[in-house]
Amino acid sequence: MLFQLTDQPIETLIGSLHPHAGGIVTFEGRVRAVNDDKKVASLEYVAYPELALHEGHAIINAALKQFDILEARAVHRTGHLAIGDIAVWVMSAAIHRKEAFEATEYIINTIKVHVPIWKKEHYSDGEAIWVRCDRCTDDHKHSHTVKEAFSL
Repeated sequence: MLFQLTDQPIETLIGSLHPHAGGIVTFEGRVRAVNDDKKVASLEYVAYPELALHEGHAIINAALKQFDILEARAVHRTGHLAIGDIAVWVMSAAIHRKEAFEATEYIINTIKVHVPIWKKEHYSDGEAIWVRCDRCTDDHKHSHTVKEAFSL
């Protein structure tokens, strides 16, 4: 598994078991209770699976070529997530920690930009909006249906 989508909770995963790995870096992106001064009740992630998996695997393969790492993996949740749930998990293993840190940062940053996964924040006041999508305005008043999100 290089890159995976799952609708099941991501438990804290074990890093690499590679015998030459001296540096193993993991990143957990969790659902937080507040964003942009608004109280968040939950999140919802929708993905275009075929393209998301293709792009996710390409990102991991690019990291394996670009950085001196032994192994890399990532898992991203889809569906409805509660506060504290892990939304995305990334792991890089290398002989030395510097390369593992750099690869993990590259992977998470590139996933967030290039993998077609849309995030909808559900707020405690009942409002729900798609966040950080190309068609959204700066004032966050634009919204999409799930069907529209797939056609972005």
